[in-house]
Amino acid sequence: MTTPENSTAPRPIKATGRFMLAHPAHIIAQGFGSGLSPVMPGTFGTLFAWLSYVVMTTRWPEIFTPLNWLVITAAGFVVGVWTCQVTGRHLRAPDHGSMVWDEIIAFWLVLVLVTPATLSSQFAAFLVFRFFDMVKPPPISYFDRHLKGGFGVMWDDIVAAFYTLLALALWRAI
Repeated sequence: MTTPENSTAPRPIKATGRFMLAHPAHIIAQGFGSGLSPVMPGTFGTLFAWLSYVVMTTRWPEIFTPLNWLVITAAGFVVGVWTCQVTGRHLRAPDHGSMVWDEIIAFWLVLVLVTPATLSSQFAAFLVFRFFDMVKPPPISYFDRHLKGGFGVMWDDIVAAFYTLLALALWRAI
């Protein structure tokens, strides 16, 4: 009988720039390199989401409208299911820490729905989103444990985005 200690299951692969550039799915799943941070890759992925959202919305406001952002996040979710499935399989870890596309898509969703869209409201959204993504209160923790593959990787962060938006709405109402 094998136990986890003596299991012959292959060990996860270390995420590197070379690995990321080996497949288009890896580039996306690893947040264009933001997930390769040796410390807190999820936070760096969320910061990448914030920076890219602000830059694209400011530079091309006629393209990156709120409606278009919703379409982008929906398409990004679908793409993320595939990229995280492929990258997790190649890394031999279904929800490898270097995969941050889930944070990027979920935080873009938060940013497009946060009103007013001020720097302070975006910063509050960043802090609240990171809290829910790291702590994973129910049902986020349930989805994190029970939904597998690319869909599971993506879904728990969408629920964290919903919690973030709910918390910010409640805070504003009080």
